[in-house]
Amino acid sequence: MEVRVLATRGSVPRDPGTRMLVAADEVAGTIGGGHLELQAIARARELLGRDPGGAVDHHYPLGPALGQCCGGALTLRTQPLTAATLAAWPERAPLFSLQLYGAGHVGRAIARLLEPLDCRVQWIDEREAQFPPRPSPAHIERVCVEPVDAEVASAAPGAFFLVLTHSHELDLRITTAILERGDFGYLGLIGSATKRARFVRRFEHRGLDADLLARITCPIGLPGIDGKEPEVIAVAVVAQMLQRAQEAHR
Repeated sequence: MEVRVLATRGSVPRDPGTRMLVAADEVAGTIGGGHLELQAIARARELLGRDPGGAVDHHYPLGPALGQCCGGALTLRTQPLTAATLAAWPERAPLFSLQLYGAGHVGRAIARLLEPLDCRVQWIDEREAQFPPRPSPAHIERVCVEPVDAEVASAAPGAFFLVLTHSHELDLRITTAILERGDFGYLGLIGSATKRARFVRRFEHRGLDADLLARITCPIGLPGIDGKEPEVIAVAVVAQMLQRAQEAHR
């Protein structure tokens, strides 16, 4: 069964159009969790046992009926999953499209965090053996190619870039190619403030615009999240990219 948020009023956990699939023994997606979702799942499974004759709508005041502190109200539509409902399922734009350069410790930690997210990733490294043995999900494409900086030209306008290879000279080449494009949504370069200063001086000697150089994010990650462990860096960087993506969509 398909459960969809049809309409909302006031403060609610998810927006109209949010969908969840309910089978007899499994659930995919979420309409917000809590007591609301438990009731929606139970109702959908009840309908699975009989022919509902099409879509069934239910209105839920979250505060008085369900004891949820959101305080708003919403209407859920529950209907069988058919070829017609699948055809009407809207395609959502990804949160962001990313070229991730480098399959070292930090690159692998970032790729793991991106696995459940709705994004599109090209994970690029010239060393095939650096990629982990287990396969990545379909939305994370592994690209083993040389020279890697040539892949910059294939990114869509507004794409995100993360540059964290094993070589400062390779980082420099890739970052130069991204800056020369100039149409990036986010450019993260791994390294310290000292590395940033050195790179910026070299970019200035190439005549690159100061406003463009100011858009380089280095060090990477949300400020205030300390730690040099790859997993900590990955959390801070993915959070920063999500923040930038939301800002771009406002």
